[in-house]
Amino acid sequence: MITLTQLEYIVAIDEYRHFATAGERCFVTQPTLSIQVKKLEDELGVIIFDRSRQPVVPTDIGAKLIEQARITLASAERIKEIIREEQQDVEGRLKIGIIPTLAPYLLPVFVGHYLRKYPAVKLEIEELVSEEIIRRLKHDAIDVGIFVTPYEDEKIVENPIFYEEMLVYAHPDHELLKKKEISLKDIATPEIWMLGDGHCFRDQVVNLCAISGEQTRNLPFEFESNSLETLMRIVDVEGGFTLIPELALQYMPEAKKQQVKSFSKNRPLREVSVIYSRHYTKQKLIHLLCNELQEVIPAHMLEAARGVVVKWQRKGEILLNKHTE
Repeated sequence: MITLTQLEYIVAIDEYRHFATAGERCFVTQPTLSIQVKKLEDELGVIIFDRSRQPVVPTDIGAKLIEQARITLASAERIKEIIREEQQDVEGRLKIGIIPTLAPYLLPVFVGHYLRKYPAVKLEIEELVSEEIIRRLKHDAIDVGIFVTPYEDEKIVENPIFYEEMLVYAHPDHELLKKKEISLKDIATPEIWMLGDGHCFRDQVVNLCAISGEQTRNLPFEFESNSLETLMRIVDVEGGFTLIPELALQYMPEAKKQQVKSFSKNRPLREVSVIYSRHYTKQKLIHLLCNELQEVIPAHMLEAARGVVVKWQRKGEILLNKHTE
């Protein structure tokens, strides 16, 4: 008889691609895990993993079985969730992945508020780049992502929460700050500092500027950061400008806000969503997460109509519902 424990083991091996590591994560010895997986293979009459390769990989039929195992485990977890909902309990563990351009600005205003309201919920939060969030969602390694959309993946549910402007942050002497109006054309220049590869905010900026990441820059040195805060400090010292998300303003001294300008027309927005797998569990916890995020966000940021949502996944498709200037 197939057991949920055996399904957990093959999912863990697929995630870590190593029997010993999977055993550690499942809190069993490698021999115990290996014996159970072999029993499952014998019962089904198939080989689930190709053990001759390192790292270990699923066979073709193994990959299909592992995918079904994920769905089965999610359904089993959903049974527990239904009981908790019936008892009106707000408790459990919620594993959240959040992109680095949101984490330093959103988490400080949200986490304490949420945990004081729901003390029986344990949040496990990790900063992850966009594609890693998607990968972990599909492997059930996290429950939910706080992420910039549209992403448009049929296996992922997107629940838009708020819309924040993409703003210009420039050196105090930069010409952009002297302009009465800033258009999208004004930032299509090699003077712009950008995040490194893997960040959706970088891809949004590239799409918005219609410039290539390989373009030669008119800057003192070549530098791509993983931190918006670092980029702002570089701008302060070396000149040029960068783009920042609107939430960054809430921690910025008033004097520094003089270095920030909005676009005059077609204000670019990034759509921030809570995303989760289509066979998700923990429905109540995810629903409460969405509600509580909207509670701490300024009311004007809940409106999509105040600007134009910028795509990031598909370069070349820049704006969703309007044309750029």
